[in-house]
Formats: sequence, C-alpha cells, structure tokens
Amino acid sequence: MKIMTCPVNGARPVSEFVYWGELREMPDPATSTDDVWADYVFCRNGAAGVKKEWWCHTPSNTWFIAERDTAKDRVIRTYLNHEEA
Repeated sequence: MKIMTCPVNGARPVSEFVYWGELREMPDPATSTDDVWADYVFCRNGAAGVKKEWWCHTPSNTWFIAERDTAKDRVIRTYLNHEEA
C-alpha cells in the first residue's frame, strides 16, 4: 500500500487523496492575451521530474501542495499553501 503524508492528518493511504494538477502561476486576467490564457488552461508540462502539485485529502477536505518526483514516483514533501518557503 502506498502512503502519502497529509500536512494536517499525517501518513494516510494514497487512496484517500485526489490529485488536482500541477501548481502553476495564473496569468494576470487584466493584461493577458487569449493566447496566454489558452496556454495556461490547456497546456501542461508532462516532462518527468520534480513537480509541485495540488492534492486533496478527501476525508478531511484538506488541500495542500506536494513536491513529487514523477520520474522516481516518490513524494519529496507536502505542505499547506501558506507554508510555502
């Protein structure tokens, strides 16, 4: 069984989590062109490596960020959004 650490609830089975997508900076809606918005909404970087991703622990509805190495399939660390350093 795979285990993932929730920053609030500790180590839990990965089946209790939902992946929401890579953490990316949203373009400024006031100044962005249609091409910039289309790239933000539809294009993803699928290259293997370390990614920052949004995850949710579904039983507690805790949203957090996981730094995950997609090449080695391992979680490096997890933290709440306001804890980012």
